Amino acid sequence: MILLLSFDTKLSKYAELALKIGVNIQKNQYLYISCSTDNLKLAQIITKMAYKNGAKQVFMDLTDDECVRARYEDAPKDSFDFFPPWKVQEREWLAEHGAAFLSISSQNPDLLKGIESDKIMAFQKASGKALANYYQWLQADKFSWSVIAAPSKAWAAKVFPHLPEEQQVEALWEAIFAATRMNVEHSVEAWQAHNKELQDRANYLNNKQYKALHYTAPGTDLLIDLPIQHIWAGGSSVTKQGQTFMANMPTEEIFTAPLKTGVNGYVSSTKPLSYGGTIIDNFTLTFKEGRIIAVKAEQGQEILTALIETDEGARYLGEVALVPHQSPISQANLLFYNTLFDENASNHLAIGRAYAFCIEGGKEMTSEELMMNGLNQSLTHVDFMIGSNNMNIDGITHDHQKEPIFRNGDWAF
Repeated sequence: MILLLSFDTKLSKYAELALKIGVNIQKNQYLYISCSTDNLKLAQIITKMAYKNGAKQVFMDLTDDECVRARYEDAPKDSFDFFPPWKVQEREWLAEHGAAFLSISSQNPDLLKGIESDKIMAFQKASGKALANYYQWLQADKFSWSVIAAPSKAWAAKVFPHLPEEQQVEALWEAIFAATRMNVEHSVEAWQAHNKELQDRANYLNNKQYKALHYTAPGTDLLIDLPIQHIWAGGSSVTKQGQTFMANMPTEEIFTAPLKTGVNGYVSSTKPLSYGGTIIDNFTLTFKEGRIIAVKAEQGQEILTALIETDEGARYLGEVALVPHQSPISQANLLFYNTLFDENASNHLAIGRAYAFCIEGGKEMTSEELMMNGLNQSLTHVDFMIGSNNMNIDGITHDHQKEPIFRNGDWAF
């Protein structure tokens, strides 16, 4: 049942969802929140609610878009190679002591428009290298973590440029509430039911254990081999300690890791990619034996080229994800310019690091062991959208039979 609720009631329900379904905060657990100054009110509500739910201590990492832009405009170039070691130590200490990590995404998609690409990429490389252990633990489910979103004025203006300025933030909030099932009477229960549906889809594909996937669509003809004993995941994850969490809210995807050297053909984007405060759009990647050998973009060519040169692993894929074109986010017919939402409206792939849990026993493997089993390793992990209502995907069995997985952008099973 759809409810007519006040904004403050929805915001409180959203905070509850982030804590109970997102990170699933436990008694005496630390909580780390990364947030923009645009959304201090939400962070304050989550903090108060976390303490009432037994959190031991809440730590806040605040950023401000204007301050970030000022740095990129006027700070010396050699400062972008530096990432504060105390920030690394904070995250690693908290991760080692079982903290939960909640990120509230609200960045302006055009925040760094016009900034020299070498500054952007220097920071991306420095932060990726400094936080390599943290991201490796994150992608092996060593702790609970979740990403949610909240509007900033600049982001709302990008999504709703046709609305009067005073209505843009409210419109984006309503779109976020709709995408995260805030408009139903029992949102926590609705998420639990949705989670079961995602996991049922993943179980079907895990039982199939396809050798490869074949993607065809306008501008796309791509064959992706899958590792032996690969695992499809979807919905909630579980830490080694048994704590269930929902890494992305919203989420509509079923995903696994490709075989690093088993990607051949070409694929075209179907939605803009917001990366590092810039927009990359209308691009095509060509692969041979897993490696990206050609890149072409109508917008953001320089940034895209720099992205795949982050390290050798950035020239390979780390994720293949299936999302039906009929997903609620896709049917909202909105371009969010935010990967958290746009990837859940479209089939997508990811450049860079693979998730360790996407192969049997992967959570306990070292980086070297993961690579030996065909999973890519990199400092980066960047999703880009390739799906449409014209996309077909076939599963290739080990005896070379084709079975339909997607037809015209939707599930075929």
